[in-house]
Amino acid sequence: MPSHPFVAIPVPSAKENHHPTTTQSRAGAACLALMLGGLLTGCAVGPDYAGPPRLDMPAHWSAKAASRRQTGTLDRWWLRLRDPLLNRLIEQAVEANPDVAKAKAVVREARATVQQSSAGLFPSVSGSASVTDSKTSAGSASAVVDTSPYSLHQASFDSNWELDLFGGTQRSIEAAVRGAQSAEEDLRDSLVTLIGDVAAYYVDARGYQARIALAQRTSVSQRDTEKLTRSKYEAGSGNAVDLAKATAQAASTEANVPTYQAALAADIHRLGILLGRPPDGVASLMARSAPVPAPRMPLPTGLPADLLMSRPDVASAERKLARATAKIGAAEADRYPAVSLTGSVGTSALRAGDLAKYSSVSWSVGPSVTVPVFDAGKRLATVRIAEAQRDQAFATFHSTLLTAFEDVENALVSLSRERVRAAKLTEAAKNYREAARLSRSLFETGSASFIDVLDAERSLYSAEDSLIQSKVSAAKDYIALAKALGGGWSDPVDVSTPIIVDSNTGPHFREMQK
Repeated sequence: MPSHPFVAIPVPSAKENHHPTTTQSRAGAACLALMLGGLLTGCAVGPDYAGPPRLDMPAHWSAKAASRRQTGTLDRWWLRLRDPLLNRLIEQAVEANPDVAKAKAVVREARATVQQSSAGLFPSVSGSASVTDSKTSAGSASAVVDTSPYSLHQASFDSNWELDLFGGTQRSIEAAVRGAQSAEEDLRDSLVTLIGDVAAYYVDARGYQARIALAQRTSVSQRDTEKLTRSKYEAGSGNAVDLAKATAQAASTEANVPTYQAALAADIHRLGILLGRPPDGVASLMARSAPVPAPRMPLPTGLPADLLMSRPDVASAERKLARATAKIGAAEADRYPAVSLTGSVGTSALRAGDLAKYSSVSWSVGPSVTVPVFDAGKRLATVRIAEAQRDQAFATFHSTLLTAFEDVENALVSLSRERVRAAKLTEAAKNYREAARLSRSLFETGSASFIDVLDAERSLYSAEDSLIQSKVSAAKDYIALAKALGGGWSDPVDVSTPIIVDSNTGPHFREMQK
């Protein structure tokens, strides 16, 4: 195929000044061409997207906890944690988080792209005007004759309209619309992720506060045991080994506090960043301890097929697949002839007031056809690239859907098993608490050894600390399940307001920047 891709075939055009019969015939031809273009706008090349591809999906969740399908809505699922401060933090994060602001800007960009692509269906019109001062001289060997200077006023309007005969522009608009839909799902996905992260870090912070309080309470009790052991030692009824062990155990428990405080500070700093603030932006709000949020109501798990609509990353991947399919049609349409209607109206006069006179007006209108003859396979390669990109989008969609299934299954199993573990730890802590009380009482009366007291206190602290961690894990598994199911913000999100509002964008003198 030749190196030049196009051969332009102009169709005879009309250029007349004031012949009514010719004007009417040319206008009729133009109207006929417009009607033909309108009839052909429904024509399209390339594959038509038929909706989400059919994939093998499980009929129900395998986890026993989801054997009875819960119905309801996942909107504002965090209210089930019943923590007013958490509710406030999530609302503030939705308003100020930088990642959400970026996702909003992407939506605005995608919607503007739709508008930009849609402009290809309409003709473009441009105008120009000029004033030229002229003077001519006629000379001979004996004399030079100057004519009087004059000004030439000119004005014109030019238009061009490429008819979308094979649906290339329609396919581009289709791709842009689906890209905008994908951007909206990406915004929803960023909200799902943000809300889940805020809730998880908040629960984690409350857990560290509880562990700090437990370590401090336990160390106080262990210091009391140390004092009792020291009194017995000084009275001659104890020994130095018991005293050393009592002192070591209290110090070991106290050593956990700085570690937990550092982890608590990291969680609070992360919460500040998620809310679009400096790291210590929520430190004052988190200064007072509160219980670890404990969900009471189960989440509506629905069916695996529901993830196609409820989970935004899956929905976004599906829209990207639809966009990639439309791009194949746009590339395919470029291999077909292009028909354009061009027209111009111009006028010229020696005086500006004469520009509107019919005698000075000229016009031209006519179609042209551009046929791709040879491009060394460039356009065909563009189609093959679009097809390969469509396959990539399908693979991404398939992978995203499988990952969504995995996330839900893992969260269901983790949540159900953690609840069983928490019940057992509650029972263990209760019994260790009674054992510690009895052993301490017997030690005070000399009926039990110090080893019994030491072991009981150590076991009690370990059981209570594990119970706190289990409560945190259960709450975070609950949050993970809500995220895996696609639960998130349900209220409308305003994406129309830009982050940066420019001013003084019209013509102005610009100061040089250093």
